[in-house]
Amino acid sequence: MTAQIRPELYPEPLRELAAKVRAGQRLDDEDALLCLETPHLLHLGQLANAVRLQKHGDTAFYNVNRHINPTNICVYTYNCKFCSFAALPGEDHAWAMSHDEVYEHAATQGGDQATEFHIVGGLHPDLSLEWYLEMLRGLTERFPEVHLKAFTAIEIGWFAKREGISIEEVLLRLREAGLGSLPGGGAEIFHSEVREIICDGKLDADEWLEVHRIAHGLGIRSNCTMLYGHVEKPEHKVDHLLKLRQVQDETGGFNAFIPLAYHPENNYLGLTYHTTGSEDLRHLATSRLVLDNVPHIKAYWIMLTPRLAQVALSFGADDMDGTVVEETIYHMAGAQTDQSLSRSELERVVREAGFVPVERDTLYKPLRQSPVAT
Repeated sequence: MTAQIRPELYPEPLRELAAKVRAGQRLDDEDALLCLETPHLLHLGQLANAVRLQKHGDTAFYNVNRHINPTNICVYTYNCKFCSFAALPGEDHAWAMSHDEVYEHAATQGGDQATEFHIVGGLHPDLSLEWYLEMLRGLTERFPEVHLKAFTAIEIGWFAKREGISIEEVLLRLREAGLGSLPGGGAEIFHSEVREIICDGKLDADEWLEVHRIAHGLGIRSNCTMLYGHVEKPEHKVDHLLKLRQVQDETGGFNAFIPLAYHPENNYLGLTYHTTGSEDLRHLATSRLVLDNVPHIKAYWIMLTPRLAQVALSFGADDMDGTVVEETIYHMAGAQTDQSLSRSELERVVREAGFVPVERDTLYKPLRQSPVAT
């Protein structure tokens, strides 16, 4: 129960919602739709913040991570109309690293100081599962203390299809080679009406969810995401969130949810508008209220900017992501944010928002609490 909530002080349309949140009752689809459509954004943020404080107090998490994108060559380059990252072989912006280049990239980005490598890439038609297994083994040998959070459900599904083996077998082989957990990418919007427009032919919603169910059953935890701000409608997003919540009820394997705003540059979808700060905060607050069983909500500062991520910590988010150093996917889509923040910079951003910065590992074990600034 979040006793600090006083429903009578909320605007009439939100009073019943506030009473539910105060009583710790689960929100239904109509409640979720109200969150996405109410004009009372600040009140929605207050509700989300009350839940966030109940779950995490004044803690705001971050980690020291590095991104590795071994290749952007992808068989779905023209299927995913929203994607600015993928390329076909021979295109000017295409790349494919060798194993040695992956290891050098990890080292030159300061891999010895990181606790996590975040590894995702395109679906390269010529790279076998064994190639990726060797990459994981090589990273584990060179950086034994670094957690490998690698491969979206889309990549896992591609490995299984290419090799003619089951999803479970792919995950078992990856885990044996050093895989620690899965990122949450590739979810986009689950509803088929949207998926047919933005990523027709890619792994469908049921398949994406099944990859994560299987991973959780094997003890491999993961994150989950939602891409918003393109052609979707509020009811599509409600459907998406409730499907994630159902899987989490079944498995408990999601660590964090990350709402991701669509960026319109350099892709084939043909849209020109960006989300506003209000939209971004609304999706974070709604996520915290609806996904009552997902422990953490991430304000991905690379997407939001550090300034808006500060505000997001009072709209339901409890995690800022990490130091990163070099981020490719969002910057190829037009992001103008910096590509890295130092530990001290991240901690300053958190403290000035009124929260206590706590460095975590990938699975949210606290590693270091920032000393109080004097």
